[in-house]
Amino acid sequence: MTTLLRRRSVTLTLLTALMAIYSLVPLVWLVINATKTQDSLFSSFGLWFGNDFAFWSNIRETLTYDDGVFLRWLGNTLLYVVAGAGGATFLATLAGYGLAKFEFTGKRAVFATVIGAVAVPGTALAVPTFLMFSRMGLTNTPWSVIIPSLVSPFGLYLMWTFSAQAVPDEMIEAARVDGAGEYRTFFTISVPLLAPGIVTVLLFTMVATWNNYFLPLIMLKDPDWYPLTVGLNSWNEQAQTAGGQAVFNLVITGSLLTIVPLLAAFLLLQRYWQSGLAAGSVKE
Repeated sequence: MTTLLRRRSVTLTLLTALMAIYSLVPLVWLVINATKTQDSLFSSFGLWFGNDFAFWSNIRETLTYDDGVFLRWLGNTLLYVVAGAGGATFLATLAGYGLAKFEFTGKRAVFATVIGAVAVPGTALAVPTFLMFSRMGLTNTPWSVIIPSLVSPFGLYLMWTFSAQAVPDEMIEAARVDGAGEYRTFFTISVPLLAPGIVTVLLFTMVATWNNYFLPLIMLKDPDWYPLTVGLNSWNEQAQTAGGQAVFNLVITGSLLTIVPLLAAFLLLQRYWQSGLAAGSVKE
């Protein structure tokens, strides 16, 4: 038995090491190549530093290139994330809690609809959404990116299942007996218990909105409203246009700067990823 456990442990360790390498190599490549000049990118090995350390100059040039449009794209992305991902998390929390804790006619139909919506990829709805927004005159505006981001079927389903387990019905009944209204019960009792699920949905929707590319690509024509994903791709395509300037070093540096806020969000919010906050609060 001990030998079998050791074999399993070694196998698991090797698989974990392979997954770690697979996950970290692209990040290492990004960090290393963000320190190179445009010429060094093509004259040096991809996983080692070039002769010139140009990291700080690359950052400075990325932030100032084309009249500082990168900062404009960063502000747009933050707007889409705060309004879209924040709104999606709030709506998913309200709807998931309501579906988990209240009984009403047609609840099974709503459940089937949510499950079906989870199975539909977002890219399949992008073109119909564009046609609908085009008729409404909302294309090429921030609303064309924010409004579709407010709907998160997976976040709704996650909060539905999490609310059913994290918030005991007895606590809600006790609050009602003490005279607390539904809104007060939700915000003072249920929301603290739902914090791990809320943070999880927030991170999922934030990453999805931050990395969203296809929807803003078809919705937006004005570069001033581009998010970082579409903006950096426009820089990348400059080399393929007549008279365009190749700025691959700025694309790589901008990509590195783009993932820093996501890493910071994960590090800051990870302490909220804890379950069982309601364990022992109710005696059966």
